[in-house]
Amino acid sequence: MEAGSESSIFKVPPGAVENIKKIYNLDKIERLEEAIKILQDWIQKQDHIIKKDFSKHYLEKTLITCKGSVEKSKKQIDRLCTMKTLMPQYFTKVNVKTELHKVLEIAWVCPLPTLTDDYYRVVMVKFTDKEFTSDLIMQYFQFAIILVEYIKAHDYVNGFIGIFDFRDINLFDLISKLNPVELQQCATIVIEGYGARLKSVQILTVSKAIDVLIKIFKHLVSEKIVNRIYVQPTLEDLHKAIPKEILPVEYGGNERSIEKLRSEFVEELSSEEHVEYMKMMNKACSDETKRHDGKFNEEYMGTPGAFRCLSVD
Repeated sequence: MEAGSESSIFKVPPGAVENIKKIYNLDKIERLEEAIKILQDWIQKQDHIIKKDFSKHYLEKTLITCKGSVEKSKKQIDRLCTMKTLMPQYFTKVNVKTELHKVLEIAWVCPLPTLTDDYYRVVMVKFTDKEFTSDLIMQYFQFAIILVEYIKAHDYVNGFIGIFDFRDINLFDLISKLNPVELQQCATIVIEGYGARLKSVQILTVSKAIDVLIKIFKHLVSEKIVNRIYVQPTLEDLHKAIPKEILPVEYGGNERSIEKLRSEFVEELSSEEHVEYMKMMNKACSDETKRHDGKFNEEYMGTPGAFRCLSVD
C-alpha cells in the first residue's frame, strides 16, 4: 500500500486539497516540488535515518503539517524516526483486530467521514463502561499510533478536532490507571512526531474528575494545547462547537452510527494492505550510532519520567 491511496473512510470535498495547499503557500506546483526535492536530498544525507524512500505524498503531508516549512519538516521526520527507536513499545502492533482486540471493547475510535468547513477532521473516541487496566491503556496508545499512521497516509486535512465521550465511565477510575509518562510520550509522538495539529479537544462529561485530568495535562503539554480543551456537559453544548450534521446519529447528527463507523474503520485498519504498511513504517526508525549531532535525544525526548512541555505551531 502506498501513502496517498484512496480511503473508503474519508470524504474530502472538491477543492479541499488545493485550498489547504494554498493556506500554506504550497499551491504552486514548482514550489511544492522544490520543497519535496529538498527533503528527499536531505534524507539521503542523514546517515542515521534508516528509511530513504519516503513517498512524495508522505513528504507533502509532512510539509502541510509543518505549515509549508522545509526546516520544520526535516525536524518532524527526524523526530519520528528517533521516537520509533527510543520508544519502540508504541510501534510494536500492526493489526488492530488480532493484536488490539481487547482495547476495542473499552474505546470506540473513529474519524468522522465529513470535514468541517475549514477542513478539519473530527476524531471521536467513545469510552465504554468496561474496566480499565494499565495494559489496556497502553494498548489504546498503540492503537492511536496505527490510527495516525493511517490518517497521514490517506487523509488530507488542515488539522484535527478531538471529541472524547467520557459520559459512560468512571473518570476517576480511568485517571487512577493512567501512567503520566506514557500519556506524555504518546502525546509527544502524535503531536511532535506526526504533526497532528489540534484545533480543539471537546470533552463530553459532567464528572468533577475532569478538573483532575486537565490539571494532569497542564504538566504534560503546552499551555496552548490546554487552552484548546473544552468541557461540554451536554450534546447541545457540543453542537455549538461542532457542526451537528457531521456527527453520528447518537450525537444528534446525520452521520451513520458511531458503532457502524467504528466497525468500518477497524476493518480498514486491519486490512492486509494497512498491516503491511504498518510493518514497513514501524521500521522507519533511526540508527543513533550514525547520528552526527548527539544533542537530539536530550533536546526532544528528555529523561525517562521527566515532564517536558510540547510545542506546536
